[in-house]
Amino acid sequence: MKKYISYEESLQEINNLDIKTKDFEEVFISDSLDRILAVDIVADENSPKYPTSAMDGYAIKFEEQKLGKLKILRDNPAGTQVDDEVENTTCIKTFTGSLMPKGSDTLIPIEKVSVEGEYIIINEEVPFNFAVREVGENYSEGEILIKKGTKIGYAEIGVMASLNTVNVKVTKKPVVAIACTGSEILDVGEEQTNEAQIRSSNHLTIEALAKKYGADVYQMGIIKDDKESITNGIKEALDNANIVVTTGGVSVGDYDFVKDVVIEELDADLIFQGVRIKPGGHIIVAKKGDKMIISLPGFAYSSTVTFILYGMPLVLRMLGGDESLEIVDAILDEDKANKIPKTAFAACNLTLKDGEYHVDFEGKKTGSSAILTNMLYNTALIIQDESTDLNVKGDKVKVIKI
Repeated sequence: MKKYISYEESLQEINNLDIKTKDFEEVFISDSLDRILAVDIVADENSPKYPTSAMDGYAIKFEEQKLGKLKILRDNPAGTQVDDEVENTTCIKTFTGSLMPKGSDTLIPIEKVSVEGEYIIINEEVPFNFAVREVGENYSEGEILIKKGTKIGYAEIGVMASLNTVNVKVTKKPVVAIACTGSEILDVGEEQTNEAQIRSSNHLTIEALAKKYGADVYQMGIIKDDKESITNGIKEALDNANIVVTTGGVSVGDYDFVKDVVIEELDADLIFQGVRIKPGGHIIVAKKGDKMIISLPGFAYSSTVTFILYGMPLVLRMLGGDESLEIVDAILDEDKANKIPKTAFAACNLTLKDGEYHVDFEGKKTGSSAILTNMLYNTALIIQDESTDLNVKGDKVKVIKI
C-alpha cells in the first residue's frame, strides 16, 4: 500500500493501471457527435468516381480553344447522365457538380465566353484541365479517412455521410457513479432543519464534469455517514458503474468511514492512499476487479480539483480516444507563493496575449479548500511543484486548461 506519495508518483500509478476500453455500440451518425470512434473509417470508392465540373461553364477539348468559336450541343445539369460526347468544334454547357462529358478535358467558365445563338465565343483561354475535379480528389478507395480513437465532430459526420455511412461504431460511454457522504449534507431542494447542515454541490459538480468529458452518470446523491450505509452504497455503485466516485469521509476524523470501507469492507486493491498535493491530499484510489474507486475529500474545491486530476483521465482512457488533460506553458503575471511542501493546484485566470498564455489571480480568493467560486469564469489550474516555495512574476509555469 502506498501512502502519501508525490504527485508524479501518483500519475505513474494511474498510468500503469490496465484500463480497458469499454465495449462498442452502433449509433446513427448524427447521434455520434463527440463520441469516440471505435473503428477506422475507410473509403470504399474514389471521390469523385469520375471527372467532375468544379464550376459552371462549358466542357471543351483544351486544344480547340484556339478556334475561338464552338458549337453548343446541349446542357449537362448536375445529377444528369449525358451520353453526348464532346466532338470536334463542339462543347457542352456543364454545371457545378456535373460529370464531365466524354471527350472533354477542360471546363471554360461562363465568365470567359460570350454566347451567340448556338455558339460560344471564347474571350479568354484557360489552362489544360481547368476547373475539372479529378478522380479521387477528395479521397481514394482504401484510404483511411478517420482513425479509430478520433473524437467525432461535424467534419467527421460529414465525411461519413458522404460515404453513405448510416450507423457508426463508437465506444460505449463509461458510467461514473457519484455519491456524497455526510450526515450533515443536504441535497439540492432539501429543506434545512438546523444551522449545522450544509448544502452539497459535489455530486452535481462532478456529474457535470463527467458528462462534459464523455461519461454517463449513475447519480446516488447523499449517503449517510455510517459504515453500513457507505458500504451498501459503494456496492450498489460498483454494480452499476465503471468508476465509483465518493466525496467526504477520507480524512482522519472519527466519522471518516470511507477509507475503512474501501480498504476493509470491500477488500479493494488499494492503488494509493494520500498524495502530497494541495488541495485534496487525502484522496484514495483503489480497484475492485475491473472497476475503479476514487474517494475524494469533501470540500467542494478539493473534490473538484482532484476529480479533474484523477477522475477525468480515467474517463478519457476508458473512452479509448487520444484526449488527455491539456497542460500548457504560461507566463506568470504576478508572484505566487506555495506555502506548503506539496504540489499545489491554484485556480487562476488564463488569458492569451500576443500568442502566449498568461496567468493572474485577480478575483481569486484565498482560504480553505471549500471555495468553489474560484472555479468560475475563464479558470485554469496552475501547477506549483512541491519543491517550489515561490514563483515570481515573469516565470514560465505549467497550467491545466479546463
